[in-house]
Amino acid sequence: MSSVDTQLEELKAEIKSELPADISITDVTYEGPELVIYTRDPKRFARNGDLVRDLAGTLRKRITVRPDPTALSTPDRARDRILDVIPEEAGVTDLDFHEDTGEVVIEAEKPGVVIGNHGETLRRITQEVGWTPEVVRTPPIESSTVSNVRSFLKQEREDRRDILERVGRQIHRETLADEEWVRITSLGCCREVGRASFILSTADTRILVDCGDKPGSDDYPYLQVPEALGAGANSIDAVVLTHAHLDHSALIPLLFKYGYDGPIYTTEPTRDLMGLLTLDYLDVAAKEGRTPPYDSEMVREAIKHTIPLDYGDVTDIAPDVKLTFHNAGHILGSAVTHFHIGDGLYNVAFSGDIHYEDTRLFDGAVNDFPRVETLVLESTYGGRNDYQTDQEDAERKLIDAINETHDRGGKVVIPAFAVGRSQELMLVLEEAMREGKIPSMPVHLDGMIWEATAIHTTYPEYLRDDLSDRILHEDENPFLADEFNHIDGGDDERRDVADGDPAIVLSTSGMVTGGPIMSWLEQLGSDPDSTLVFVGYQAQGTLGHRIQNGRREIPIDGDRVGRSETMTLKMDVETVDGFSGHADRQGLENFVKTMNPRPEKVLCVHGDERSVQDLSSGLYHDHHLRTFAPKNLETFRFR
Repeated sequence: MSSVDTQLEELKAEIKSELPADISITDVTYEGPELVIYTRDPKRFARNGDLVRDLAGTLRKRITVRPDPTALSTPDRARDRILDVIPEEAGVTDLDFHEDTGEVVIEAEKPGVVIGNHGETLRRITQEVGWTPEVVRTPPIESSTVSNVRSFLKQEREDRRDILERVGRQIHRETLADEEWVRITSLGCCREVGRASFILSTADTRILVDCGDKPGSDDYPYLQVPEALGAGANSIDAVVLTHAHLDHSALIPLLFKYGYDGPIYTTEPTRDLMGLLTLDYLDVAAKEGRTPPYDSEMVREAIKHTIPLDYGDVTDIAPDVKLTFHNAGHILGSAVTHFHIGDGLYNVAFSGDIHYEDTRLFDGAVNDFPRVETLVLESTYGGRNDYQTDQEDAERKLIDAINETHDRGGKVVIPAFAVGRSQELMLVLEEAMREGKIPSMPVHLDGMIWEATAIHTTYPEYLRDDLSDRILHEDENPFLADEFNHIDGGDDERRDVADGDPAIVLSTSGMVTGGPIMSWLEQLGSDPDSTLVFVGYQAQGTLGHRIQNGRREIPIDGDRVGRSETMTLKMDVETVDGFSGHADRQGLENFVKTMNPRPEKVLCVHGDERSVQDLSSGLYHDHHLRTFAPKNLETFRFR
């Protein structure tokens, strides 16, 4: 018998000793980080919510209770009873029964009504029918991504259970090493923006944090070095993804092409957005005549191996590592990742990308932790003079540009990232039109923006508290405003918009590196009455960066291979700072200065050389911290 089997037998005996003698326990197993208890008496657990809570406290594990198949009523009978229990205003749209695990997935327009006060309705469901309810939201805007991910995971449910059981055994294996140490190796994004990737190593465990591309370049992270995949893809125990932007997530599916078969830990919206963005990444590569580094099957493998975690949940992901996600304030589901290593040995936090102040979309990044000795900190706007415009001033400047362009009869074209900045701008524009600050006019959403917005509305609990309340409790969803129009007719519809009345266009790609923005430049670039407004970071090497710095001769080949024509850009070009999803220099300093506890060391990464050096020097001189500006392939040992 393996050590894990012995451990499970001991846990089963301990659970039985902690529970009333007449509650049966038929099986105990691991599924990922959770301990799953099967019982013939699920109704007893439902009647006494303290049973599971007390067990979790005693065993110091995350616990899920599932009914033994013999305890279940038939799906037909259970369906009617469940619908009787759930209030009609919940808007239940689907019930999906899984007899292998005794779970029923309830999809509803208002999941909170299904859950009830402190989970009361969920407990009533189990008391009535024995099934364990799981609740998901019906997207207010139909989302093909959410629908496809849910359908795929349902289809792959059996494989996924096998993966989770294997991962669970790996997490709860015995530690083998006698010594204790902690190392971080940088595989990318050091003294550069993009290709974020790190290896966090202990004597027992190796964890890959992010695996992204570099905008405007074909450079990949240094995955083949011995510290990473050089010893084989399955020498990595786990992958942790901070957020879905491609400079952090694009090459996650490549790991499965190399043979990785382990878990990916991230938040649920990040999982869905990763699927959306990586599939588009493949599509854009094919349209531009480039050979994609992996195929769509690898994206599906990544989704199947993802274990979603909520903010604040402390989760075992290895025998010697606990992981906790905290809101990073950057994009939907973005996380500051906190690693607690060993039995109090060391604590490391990776900021990912952060925005420290509240925005219209998100609450600001969390910087309060039990312990942190080392912080790995993004430095995108870490330069000495990288101070962004105040958000109110930025909104005022944008509104002025829109009004001036509207008065000339032109169009406003805004290159924007599909995820995050587009939704922030939608909120600004919806309010400005509602309050009469700008004339009501169509706002055309091109590329993936509409689909990304649909994913935002599926997970309102990840949005800023007051915005979440508007959507969840006040039935005021600003993303459903009449002015918003999804461009789905391709170049013909774009031509009609270009020939029509004043309008606003939000289009991907945000750095003008391809995609529908190229078509908009072709349609409107020669119109001096129109305005191109940059609202996000333009990385060096991108066309957006070149236009922002004065270049006016631009290629217009778009997605069409073989053309090499250029045109002269005659539209006005404006840059409005203040809408970035990244903290500026002051925000980064404030994040560190007010961090509780203060870290002992700070590694400044994910910024060009000037930015990381400036931020590292500033934190050292002004806040007396030990700081570093690593180069790629450097390794730091902390214990």
